[in-house]
Amino acid sequence: MTGAGRSTAAKELEDLGFFVVDNLPPSLLPDAVRLIDQAHGTAQRLAVVVDVRSGSFFAALRTHLAQGVPSRRTTLLFLDAPDEVLVRRQEAARRPHPLQGTGRLLDGLTRERAVLADLRGEADLVIDTGALNVHQLTERVAAAFGTPQGTSLKVTVVSFGFKYGIPVDADYLADMRFLPNPFWIPELRSHTGRDSDVAEYVQTRPGAAEFLDQYVPLLLGVGEGYLREGKRFMRVAIGCTGGKHRSVAMSEEIARRLSERGHAARAIHRDLGRE
Repeated sequence: MTGAGRSTAAKELEDLGFFVVDNLPPSLLPDAVRLIDQAHGTAQRLAVVVDVRSGSFFAALRTHLAQGVPSRRTTLLFLDAPDEVLVRRQEAARRPHPLQGTGRLLDGLTRERAVLADLRGEADLVIDTGALNVHQLTERVAAAFGTPQGTSLKVTVVSFGFKYGIPVDADYLADMRFLPNPFWIPELRSHTGRDSDVAEYVQTRPGAAEFLDQYVPLLLGVGEGYLREGKRFMRVAIGCTGGKHRSVAMSEEIARRLSERGHAARAIHRDLGRE
């Protein structure tokens, strides 16, 4: 139903790894599946978003679902909410209903319910979003269609050099310039934080272990809150002067510890190789 959270559900499915096609005429469903199978393989999950904008094409959707879609197991999810909730949401968005014509918003909803009645009756899963906020809806969608890999927190730990600028897209930022710089150790200068000798040097300096022991649990706690709020991506920036030694070594260790705790964490090094 219009206003029941279709866009929110589609975005969550995309975050869960689905290839999402919005407002597809149902008659094109077999073609869409064929193209996705050819381009990405049958393992790629596909979500097709259909609403009353498709008009008379709904008969084709019911036919395809009844016959089955080759290479795919289909699930029909229907989003609904009480009329008073849908009216309030549409009025807040200041958008007319696509079926209201010259009548009232409620008239459009009434027509929509009639058009979608059969599909609702055939749905594998109906989610009533009337009492749900955005985060609760994403949780319901994730519970129904997510996998352990898809619903875990995905953390990107980015090392960088302050002299090249701070990453503008970081959720959290930490400064490693409180640690001694391996640059001033002749035998370490040409190496990077990915080399074991530099990593050992950095992580055994006074304050390094204490930082890791306090900062990683902080990120884990924030990550739990992110997941509760439906946010599954975190970007952590770790900086030093040039982005070659300290930030690289600490980013690798932070990503390793987060991975050990079950999160999909990876370290990338923005400025490695610039010196």
